Amino acid sequence: MTSAAPLASSLSAPRAVKPWYREPWPWLLMAGPFVAVVGCAITIYLAYTQFGNQPIVEGVVKRGLVIEQADAPGREAGPAVTPAR
Repeated sequence: MTSAAPLASSLSAPRAVKPWYREPWPWLLMAGPFVAVVGCAITIYLAYTQFGNQPIVEGVVKRGLVIEQADAPGREAGPAVTPAR
């Protein structure tokens, strides 16, 4: 019965509680989203600075935000297809 007494006293002893910012788990859980935000910011920066002013390739038409492939200039259009009557 003497071996149960130290166990009972250690269970009832108050434990010092640290503030949340002193614990490692909140920082570990916040690290993933923080890295994603930094990566997104770097990607947006590179997209605007490196690839923002690229010319459109010959034969491509830009209408607003849509980029369409235009017909080749020396190519004749095929016959119009009419529905059968």
